Amino acid sequence: MNKELIRQRFAKRLRGYRRYAVIQASMASELAGLICRDGDKPSFERVLEIGSGSGTFTEVLLERCEAGCYVANDLVPESGALARDAALRHGVRNFSFIAGDIECCRDLPDQLDLVASNATVQWLADTPSFFRRMSEVIRPGGLLAFSTFGRRNMLEISFLELRALNYYSLAELQDMAEPWFIAVELREEARKLDFRSPEEVLRHISRTGVNSLARETWTKTRHRRFVERYRSSFPAGSGVHLTYHPMFCIFRRKE
Repeated sequence: MNKELIRQRFAKRLRGYRRYAVIQASMASELAGLICRDGDKPSFERVLEIGSGSGTFTEVLLERCEAGCYVANDLVPESGALARDAALRHGVRNFSFIAGDIECCRDLPDQLDLVASNATVQWLADTPSFFRRMSEVIRPGGLLAFSTFGRRNMLEISFLELRALNYYSLAELQDMAEPWFIAVELREEARKLDFRSPEEVLRHISRTGVNSLARETWTKTRHRRFVERYRSSFPAGSGVHLTYHPMFCIFRRKE
């Protein structure tokens, strides 16, 4: 996994991400609802958000809870201003931003009440080590809450292109977390987006940055073959569909 390539492609699409990443936006709302399910606004003294991106999740989380100290992190440095704006709008006085790959960041805050991440964990190179690291910075009883994607995610693309991220099942994620965390809630679902054509699917993927694994340039012949195979393999009415497989995980740090 080339993290620099991922950073470059997400940086180019950061400003338009909210407009096109409709599944990720709905996941952000659902994850925030799972974290802040109490009637009154819950309060977290120390929060770390991983993969703040366009600030969408920052916004919806802080609409539902209060945070004393909010630390955001993203691979793309430009994300810091967007997360900061969202935090300030919701009255967070103690905000800071850590730019870089969360797997390489060494100076993370500790004694955290909440570590949260929307649609980012699938980009990790070493997920088991991530759980161990989070157990070191989350206080006993604190929450690790994230959304990610399962193995059926974009199955149409992986079927045609033989390329996919290393997606895990809920059971596998729970096994990785088990030494340090107790599962509070685990859920998953499949969602399909309809498009008028395979070309529209490709534009959607490009605009949301989720094609960041692909390095090579497509030839006209390859593009035509992909479009033809997609249309014949995954029709939906007069167009085609694309599958997303969101998963939601809420873990509590063992005492």
